Amino acid sequence: MDKDFKGQGEYDEENRIHKIRLTLVSRDLKSIEKACRDIINGAKEKNLRVTGPVRMPVKKLKITTRKSPCGEGTNTWDRFEMRIYKRLIDLHSSSAVVKKITSIPLDPGVEVEVSI
Repeated sequence: MDKDFKGQGEYDEENRIHKIRLTLVSRDLKSIEKACRDIINGAKEKNLRVTGPVRMPVKKLKITTRKSPCGEGTNTWDRFEMRIYKRLIDLHSSSAVVKKITSIPLDPGVEVEVSI
């Protein structure tokens, strides 16, 4: 009888509802929006409660350098900028279902972090 009870406890732990936060980070806006759409559509097909995507502020990394290598001549400058986009998605489900949802192929350059 103890074995059955122990097995049932493991089963309940496996299917327990968790609040799972997905953090997506990318330098390409189109690819991160597509990844958010795919994850949310997959979650809605499984009838999960979804919150998001929450659009975090864009980080703009800027570097300004002189064009001339020697320092003589007219002061001309190059300005380079890299934008980093971040999205948050909250799912309320068991960890097994989230593994299935996050196993979808994403574009290269989109990083996904899963936290429970």
